[in-house]
Amino acid sequence: MIVPRLLPRSLLGRSLLIIVGPLILLQVVSAFTFYDRHWTTISRRLSEAIAGDIAAVIQLLAQDPTEAGHAFTFALAQSKFGLKVDFQPGEITPESVDTADSELEAILALALQSRVGLPYVIELGDPDATVELQADGRVIQFVFNRKRLSSSNVSILVLWMVGTGTALAGIAILFMRNQIRPIRRLADAAEEFGKGRDVPSFRPAGALEVRQAAAAFMSMRDRIRRQISQRTQMLNGVSHDLRTPLTRMKLQLAMMPEGPEIAELKADIDEMERMIDGYLSFARGEGTEAPRPTAVAPLLREVVHGARRNGAAIDLHVESDVELPLSPDAFRRSVANLVANAARYGRHVAVRAGIRAGSLEITVDDDGPGVAPELREEVFRPFFRLDESRNSETGGTGLGLTIARDVIRRHGGDVTLEDSPIGGLRARVRLPL
Repeated sequence: MIVPRLLPRSLLGRSLLIIVGPLILLQVVSAFTFYDRHWTTISRRLSEAIAGDIAAVIQLLAQDPTEAGHAFTFALAQSKFGLKVDFQPGEITPESVDTADSELEAILALALQSRVGLPYVIELGDPDATVELQADGRVIQFVFNRKRLSSSNVSILVLWMVGTGTALAGIAILFMRNQIRPIRRLADAAEEFGKGRDVPSFRPAGALEVRQAAAAFMSMRDRIRRQISQRTQMLNGVSHDLRTPLTRMKLQLAMMPEGPEIAELKADIDEMERMIDGYLSFARGEGTEAPRPTAVAPLLREVVHGARRNGAAIDLHVESDVELPLSPDAFRRSVANLVANAARYGRHVAVRAGIRAGSLEITVDDDGPGVAPELREEVFRPFFRLDESRNSETGGTGLGLTIARDVIRRHGGDVTLEDSPIGGLRARVRLPL
């Protein structure tokens, strides 16, 4: 829908829209009502008062047409009515009567027609307004201050509306920012905890509902920590219990004479140890390792060096050294899984690292058979293996990519698969800076 797209994305923006929007609408409605009712009514009454004064002056001039009477009437109009009256040469004909150019002229014209009923010409200048009337064969000019035709309440109202609106909007913005800040702190704490980092300074703050959400988050964080600790202890016990009988079996086989059957049993025990290591690493998830500032370039060189010692042909290129808060052992294991996976099925592997769009990006390319696009998400499932291109004879347990993505996601990033420029599969790792 179009309306949701036009709404602000942040909670602060939407809250201000809810608060300031009705305030602006109320002021607009109030201003329109004032203009339509108050301003028009006041202007009409003021124009009628001016027209009444003009009619009274015309009547006084008609009662005493002598020069002395005219002088007395002019002085009376100046002192009592605020009108400068004088005779002007010429004549006002119906053709010389201008149509009203503004609403204020139209209101004054109606008042003159109602109170005076003589041909007129209106000129609203600044600061004076002029009205000329045709009476007794002469043109009588009346000059008065234009402010007498309109109320100054309009400008005062506009100033009050703008002033109070700006003040209220500023108060609303300040108040909402203070209310949104605890929510942002809660979101940051949740994101940091999701990346495996602790936020010891986080404390519940803000409104009651935000405090309740923060308290629920802290309780959830403590439960997850207890579960991780209990699972780690249990897995350590399971690892010890499983390795003890395997060790006894290896010792017994070592004391037995060499033969094809003994060699097969030793290979089976080694395979069982590798499988146990893979299962325990997946279940443990390296979750007990605390993140710390780690230089990525030396870690990548260490992983590549280890793969080269195993006979892999790997090309490494690091554009710039970056230091990030990482769990070094877990991150090393995830990258090593990606490199080992590429080296197992490709003759040549290329590892690249650099900054892209505000994130650290690591790509691992191989020239192997690749993975079909529809299966590139399936291969991240635990114990999922591709029989056609990556079968069980290669020695994998189906957990390498799963562990790699799990570790990278706990660091706030992700691992995706795509076509490689060198013909095989590309694993792309993105980590936020």
